[in-house]
Amino acid sequence: MTEALMHKRTITAGAALLFAAGCAIPSAEFTDGPPPVEKTALETLTEVGNIPESVVRLAAPDQDLSTARFMVEDGCYWYEHSGPVEVTLVPLRSEGGSPICLKGYVDA
Repeated sequence: MTEALMHKRTITAGAALLFAAGCAIPSAEFTDGPPPVEKTALETLTEVGNIPESVVRLAAPDQDLSTARFMVEDGCYWYEHSGPVEVTLVPLRSEGGSPICLKGYVDA
């Protein structure tokens, strides 16, 4: 065989290998998306509808606890009150009428 023909076959074989490698099925670790990111305690606390059972027990009736959330600005729990015109955040209150807040909370 001539040297030019051998060179051509080597290039053709190399190109075929590269093409076949590009058709490989990617592993599952790349197709499932990035790993889940764990939430910080503050992110969990401020999530809408995610309030501790102790707060649920303290809350007075007729407040929408599914919309309740912790507000870092004042350290208190608030819920959404749906009025005839707008939805307003209102402090979550205990049966005695006091707002439910974390004692000694300081926004860092």
